[in-house]
Amino acid sequence: MVSKIDYVTVMDIPFSNLTQKELLKEHIYPRINKENKTYIVTANPEIVMQTRIDDVYKNSVKQADFIIPDGTGIVIASKIQGNPIKERVTGFDLMFKLLAYAEKNQLSCYFLGAKQEVNDRAVAKVKAQYPGIKVAGQHHGYFTNDAEVAQKVAVAKPDLIFVAMGFPRQENFIAASLPLFNKGVFMGVGGVFDILAGEMKRAPRPWIKLNLEWLYRLIKQPFRWKRILKAFEFMFRILIRR
Repeated sequence: MVSKIDYVTVMDIPFSNLTQKELLKEHIYPRINKENKTYIVTANPEIVMQTRIDDVYKNSVKQADFIIPDGTGIVIASKIQGNPIKERVTGFDLMFKLLAYAEKNQLSCYFLGAKQEVNDRAVAKVKAQYPGIKVAGQHHGYFTNDAEVAQKVAVAKPDLIFVAMGFPRQENFIAASLPLFNKGVFMGVGGVFDILAGEMKRAPRPWIKLNLEWLYRLIKQPFRWKRILKAFEFMFRILIRR
């Protein structure tokens, strides 16, 4: 039985209020099996803040079938607003659930984004971890002709398309390319390819459980401080609205 989707709006962005289990078992898996085209946005406070200043990007995000709360700040904001989101659903964990499902069900995946050598290592890691998976294709993220690359992906007819080009580019690319496809689950996954390739480490589990993943990233990548400031601005605006 498919559960009804409730939405929690945070700064005009409607988040699907579903647990990871509900999202996958009651919505995404059935849509894959029916070959329904599906677009997932994994949104954190920085993405929400970007939609405030970029109308094109906001439109790209709001075209998604599911906008999931990939960021502790989103969950906290929902609680402050008095309409709490059930749980944080990270794009990192969701991608691996989808890869496992793809291997089990002989689905094909396309990996788009990052530098070529990073993309190669990431795909090799996926193949090692999921030896039965089908790779429909792969392509680096450093291109200028979006239409040409989108057509190349469409010809491969993948079931799952993971786009690792960072926001706002990955969501803009997906939204603009959707009309070319008859099926497929599309998801922007940010820096996941870098983690798979060993270019960057994900925060240790205790940091994640304590909702301090952002602090771990800041310590490892001090140049991210401007992005962290956006997250603080997000919380400040939520509190002011409250």
